[in-house]
Amino acid sequence: MLLRKIYLKNIRSYSEAEIIFPEGSTLLSGDIGSGKTSVLLGIEFAIFGLQPGQKGNAILRNDVKEGGVKLEFEINGKEIIVERSLKRAKAVSQDSCSISIDGEKKELAVTELKNIVLDLLNYPPEFSKKQNLLYKFTVYTPQEEMKQIILQDPETRINTIRHIFGIDKYKKILVNTSILTSKLREEKRLKEGMISNLENDKIELESKKDEINIKKFEIVSAEKNLIIKSEDRIKLQNSQEDFSKKIDEKRKLEQEIEKTNIMIINKRELISNNNITIKDLTQQIESLSSYLFDETKIMSLEKEKQSYYNDINKSDEENLIISSQINSIKGRIDELIPIKNNISHMEMCPTCLQNVSNLYKTNVLNRIENDIINNNKKLNLLISDKSKIRDRINNLKNLFSEKDKEIGELKILKIRLQGVEEKKKRIMDLQKNNLLLKKDIDMLESSVEVLKSSIFHLRKYDLLFIEKQKQIDIALKEERFAEIKVAELRKEIDLINIQINDMGERIKNTEEIKKKLHYIMELESWLSDKFVPMISFIERNVMAKLKSEFSDLFNKWFCMLVSDNFIVKIDENFTPIIEHQDYEIAYEYLSGGERTAVALAYRLSLNQVINSVLSNINTKDIVILDEPTDGFSDQQLDKMREVLMQLNVKQLLLVSHEPKIESFVENVIRFKKENGISRPENLSKSL
Repeated sequence: MLLRKIYLKNIRSYSEAEIIFPEGSTLLSGDIGSGKTSVLLGIEFAIFGLQPGQKGNAILRNDVKEGGVKLEFEINGKEIIVERSLKRAKAVSQDSCSISIDGEKKELAVTELKNIVLDLLNYPPEFSKKQNLLYKFTVYTPQEEMKQIILQDPETRINTIRHIFGIDKYKKILVNTSILTSKLREEKRLKEGMISNLENDKIELESKKDEINIKKFEIVSAEKNLIIKSEDRIKLQNSQEDFSKKIDEKRKLEQEIEKTNIMIINKRELISNNNITIKDLTQQIESLSSYLFDETKIMSLEKEKQSYYNDINKSDEENLIISSQINSIKGRIDELIPIKNNISHMEMCPTCLQNVSNLYKTNVLNRIENDIINNNKKLNLLISDKSKIRDRINNLKNLFSEKDKEIGELKILKIRLQGVEEKKKRIMDLQKNNLLLKKDIDMLESSVEVLKSSIFHLRKYDLLFIEKQKQIDIALKEERFAEIKVAELRKEIDLINIQINDMGERIKNTEEIKKKLHYIMELESWLSDKFVPMISFIERNVMAKLKSEFSDLFNKWFCMLVSDNFIVKIDENFTPIIEHQDYEIAYEYLSGGERTAVALAYRLSLNQVINSVLSNINTKDIVILDEPTDGFSDQQLDKMREVLMQLNVKQLLLVSHEPKIESFVENVIRFKKENGISRPENLSKSL
């Protein structure tokens, strides 16, 4: 990767600035606080965005709402432009970002852009979820962070080194292997418990197979016994059928006796009824023999009845006439009363329209009143006549009814006298019928006696049938017991078969578990005895190789920077060991320049070892050093020239306020800060 240009807008102390980066070594020069380190932070932000724990307000200017960076760089001949922006709300956050590769621009999410950049840098995939440590220790490490690594406790340092080199994967493998081994042991114990009854299950399975063979033999015997019992029961039922037929024959004879007795009873009832009828007819004949019938009396009564009928019709006509007269008189009275009332209140004649005198009204009213009185008298006389006529009509009707009744009684007597001969004939017929009925009764009674005799001979079959039924009941009970025995044996066989199938399946599953247990035991043994030692061996070899290479490089760089006879090396925890005249010197007892030399040598060694191990990363051609000479003496500053020459990178950026460094580099970019605003001056070539 080679940087080409960066554009800063409202980043830290910059309002708006553009810095061009040439190839070769370039010094970012200026006073402390002039904005040199802000450029490096802008480059890091452009490439990776905000890091976990990094706050946006540490990059965005305090007095603005938004800002951003635009970085142009080259990777393997590809022209790349990355743009990121920041926006202030309640907090400062990344607003938008994009990337252009050879002119093709894409707007992306923050995580998407980081993954693309890591892919372009060819950083291992496992670094996508880590902080950009690989960049920090191969390209740009703030000097204070390197000193912090050196001063950390050994365990934290070695874990950081593992993390930087990607060797922490071995530790993760061992930890995960330990977890897996623990899980395998738990699974082994569980499966050992699951197969503990395997042999007992096999023995029990054989026992069940023997048991089912015995049950099969028993069911054959039980089925034979059931067939015998069923045949015995059928024989008994067949013999009972013969008895049943005799009993049915007896029952039919009894029914015949019942029918015959009913016929005898009916015939006796007919004889009794005929005797009653004969007696009744004889009495009727005797009672009628005393009566003499006179036909002329009926004719005389008919004439009297007709006379009363005529009188009634005449009286009805008179009554009708009187009723008509009464209604007429009542109508006349009803007409006079309103006229009287009108005249009594009349003041003027409706015809001539003249006043009517009281005398005239009185005369008229008197005439009307007399007319009303006369009509009432007539009405009362007519009502009295009508009452008399009505009484006469009622008397005539009573006489008419009496005559009609006498005529009816005589006619009935006539009819009764005419049926005496018929009654005598009927009496003779009934007497003949009774004789026939008595003969039938005698014959039927004789038939009953014959039937009773036959029934008597058939009664013995009732006892035989009952006895046979008892034998059948016993046979049915025995047959039922045999059926139950067969059903029970079949059920037991089915149950044992289910148990055998279940046990066979359980044994099969347990055998599978046993195979899995064997595999787990082999896997656990392989992990514990071979895999873990192999990973530990690989880790030790890798760490030993890294430590050896790192220690040689650290010694080389430190000796270039410090002239005294120091012996430096790296221990197992990658802690710098500094010895002078056979005495180990603690880091804090070194001078400021010596501590800076230790940090710089450690930093350069990390850079070269990482680039050697991760030989395909695309940041090998650039190194950025931030104040690498802090506390150096003039003699150490002179040695810095040799260090920079041996770095052998295409692009080197140094941040320093030491004027002497300008002669060590090919290019110088000076920075100034005026009124709180940083700005770069034009790029110049070093003399």
